[in-house]
Amino acid sequence: MKITIRGEKGTITEAMTQYAEEKLGKLDKYLENSENVSATIVVKVRDHNDKVEITIPLKSYILRAEETQEDFYAAIDVATDVLERQIRKNKTRLKNHSKKATKEFIFDDAVVEEEPEVIVKRKIVEVKPMDEEEAILQMELLGHQFYLYKDAESNKPMVVYKRKDGNYGVLEAE
Repeated sequence: MKITIRGEKGTITEAMTQYAEEKLGKLDKYLENSENVSATIVVKVRDHNDKVEITIPLKSYILRAEETQEDFYAAIDVATDVLERQIRKNKTRLKNHSKKATKEFIFDDAVVEEEPEVIVKRKIVEVKPMDEEEAILQMELLGHQFYLYKDAESNKPMVVYKRKDGNYGVLEAE
C-alpha cells in the first residue's frame, strides 16, 4: 500500500511515517492488489491532541477513519483498528454488493467470524415542515444524533445531524 502522510500545524518525522506504514500494513491481508492501493493520512495538531484522518479510496468504496488522541501513535492504532473493524463488519455486504467488490477484498473466514447484521426495527415517522433551528431543537429534545424533517420553504426532505466536533450538518435531497 502506498501511503501519503501530511501534517497540518506539525512536523511528520520519519519514525511517525514508518509507524503508520507498519500499522496500515495490517490491512493488506484484506486488500487484493494492495500495491495499487493508496492511503492518505492527515495529521492535525489541536491544543494538545493529535487528530489522525485516514482515507483509503478503493474502486467501489472509500474506507475512512478519524481519531483524536493525545498521542499520534495512539491515534494511528485506534484509527487502524476502526478501519479493520469496518472491513470485517461489512464483510457480507461487501461480498454481495457487486462482483467488483468481491475482487477488491480477500476474506479469510477463519479470521472473520462475525454474524451479518440485519434490520431489527422499522419505524414510520411523520415528517413535519419546519426550519433548521426547529429541527435541531427537536433532535436535541429526542436525544438523537439525527432528525428527518421537511424544509418549510422548499418542501424538500432534509436531515439534520450532529457532527463529532459538536456542530451540526444538514443533508438535503434533490
